[in-house]
Amino acid sequence: MERRRDPVERAEERTGDGSVDLYDVSTWEPRSILDLLSYTLYNAVSYGFRALVLLVAIAITLVLLVSPAAIVLEDPFVAVFFGLSVVPAGMLAVYIWHADITTSEPLWLLVVTFLLAVLFATFAALVNSYSQALLGISGVLFFYLIVGPVEETVKLLAVQVFAYRNDSFNAVIDGAVYGAVAGLGFAAIENALYISRVIGEANPETNILVTASGIATVRALAGPGHVIYSAIAGYYLGLAKFNRDYAGPIVLKGLLIAAFVHGTYNVTVGIVPGLITAVLPIGFGIAFVGYVICYDLAIGYYLYRKIDRYRHTYQTVTSDRDGDSRPELTEFEPPQR
Repeated sequence: MERRRDPVERAEERTGDGSVDLYDVSTWEPRSILDLLSYTLYNAVSYGFRALVLLVAIAITLVLLVSPAAIVLEDPFVAVFFGLSVVPAGMLAVYIWHADITTSEPLWLLVVTFLLAVLFATFAALVNSYSQALLGISGVLFFYLIVGPVEETVKLLAVQVFAYRNDSFNAVIDGAVYGAVAGLGFAAIENALYISRVIGEANPETNILVTASGIATVRALAGPGHVIYSAIAGYYLGLAKFNRDYAGPIVLKGLLIAAFVHGTYNVTVGIVPGLITAVLPIGFGIAFVGYVICYDLAIGYYLYRKIDRYRHTYQTVTSDRDGDSRPELTEFEPPQR
């Protein structure tokens, strides 16, 4: 977006020869000692605040990971269940990455986004833990007003604070890619915490691997939802980057959609399977799995339609006379896919 200019600067540009010094009149750059001091202090506070937030997130993450680490040290095979619990979410994130028809995103930037999502997830964990006690919000309102908005916001922040500012984020669909990766990172640490908590609370006489396999299966079903919801919010973040005049409302729209479908999942997943078993002669486990898959497919189809429309439009506007569409390449582009 072009920098807005004061009337003095515009008039000087139209009628002057550029010889008039507009410093401290309508333009500014650090010249004096006080200017340089202000400039330096501002940057120090700005970057220092970001560093402080990151350090706090790292500290909280390390504290939260003490329990999973202790369980893995006691029985290293449990780590396999941590990994298996994010396989479905990982496969979905890879599909969304593959659906990016423009450029392949740098691997290092995807990794950074993943790690930031892992770190920022701890803020959501704290808010979720203390909001019910401090605010007195519970039940349906808790999922719609706290869990959905907070978790989707921290996942989007994991994209916005770094990847969004990088030159590699150069297409609307990139927002969906980085959003999906942020959802994967969030799911990874959430699954690890859930699995370790269930194992820690289990009866000592219970086989630890049986317990781990059961909760890992449940968490594996929840993981794809995180990827889908944050990919939706990420898509709108990408749309906002190229529509600066309406960036705020666009980002808010994406967050509202993601938070709503997230909250709706949390509210209904504990109700609908029971209603299904009351109507159909099937077990609760099958009803639960079936509902989660159907819900993810429904919301995933919404995301798919957006990505597919983007891909189709891109192919239409970039196709040559032979109807061939050639995506732009980067040094990270894999063989033609």
